[in-house]
Amino acid sequence: MKKLLGILVLGLLVCNIASTKSSLPECKGDDHRQWTDCQGTYTYMTEGEDKYIGEWKDGWEHGKGTLTLTDGRKYVGEWKNGKKHGQGTYTWASGKSAGDKYVGEYKDGKSHGQGTYTWASGKSAGDKYVGEYKDGKSHGQGIYAWADGRKYVGGFKNGLMHGYGIAANFDGRTVKGIFKDGKLFEQQ
Repeated sequence: MKKLLGILVLGLLVCNIASTKSSLPECKGDDHRQWTDCQGTYTYMTEGEDKYIGEWKDGWEHGKGTLTLTDGRKYVGEWKNGKKHGQGTYTWASGKSAGDKYVGEYKDGKSHGQGTYTWASGKSAGDKYVGEYKDGKSHGQGIYAWADGRKYVGGFKNGLMHGYGIAANFDGRTVKGIFKDGKLFEQQ
């Protein structure tokens, strides 16, 4: 029952984030720099045709919106002054990160706060990190689970295991200790 409730809550959260429907009026004119307190679609003239659909304020993406890049990457979530900010989901569609997904909080365009990153490709395929982020890197308390069954629960700093943590091998053996710069520094 708890699992079903958790799935239901997660589903509602995803549906809420995925929706870019807005009560704001449609933006007027072609110059997005003039758009404010409205909902509109803008195609950026970059190397491809990156497209943003969502809310605008003072010429910036601001509120709920979806950015779809030419290479298939996509961000659905909240924006502030033209940057990812608040709750959002970023998915990669091609290249070395094809299929990877980050779901969580953003601040000033970077993952920051609570989040989950799931690897779908490359040497990390099947791995998952759930925990705190700072400036785009795992930082604070978190859990890193490898596809082969190994797991680390503890502190992270600048994307590496750092501080007190417990590492469990795929056969169940555990090591407790202080980690520094991604390596066991002092076993306890």
